Amino acid sequence: MNVSQQELQQWTDQVSRRFFGKPYIDYVEFNPRLRTTGGRYIPSRRIIQLNPKYLRELGEEEFEGIIKHELCHYHLHIEGKGFNHRDRTFKDLLRKTGSPRFCKPLPSEKDKQHHTYKCSTCGQKYTRKKKINVSRFVCGKCKGKLKKL
Repeated sequence: MNVSQQELQQWTDQVSRRFFGKPYIDYVEFNPRLRTTGGRYIPSRRIIQLNPKYLRELGEEEFEGIIKHELCHYHLHIEGKGFNHRDRTFKDLLRKTGSPRFCKPLPSEKDKQHHTYKCSTCGQKYTRKKKINVSRFVCGKCKGKLKKL
């Protein structure tokens, strides 16, 4: 789905008015360089940046959830309240608006190579994106030796 800059701005404003009862008067943009997140709010510039891959791969419903999540950051910041993930006010507003706390992983990212390790003592499995040095790291559960699967 192709969404223009103007349509994205209108969509964000509509979501803001519907779920928060307030207009979104600042700037929103697509940022295709975002890789591990659906969006981010930059408080110093009062800008919301959204990952267009989420709209393409997971659809409008998931993308609207990301918009609501970022609007929670935005509105709390504007009101001078705690807008970070760990803040109670943020968690309460997420719940109140039905916004997701985290976004789903992208299907295209799931296909990327992962490294799996298993503890030789307790059998605990670990999946990592990057290789780890098994001579330096041990099992976090029992301190046993790790083996690459």
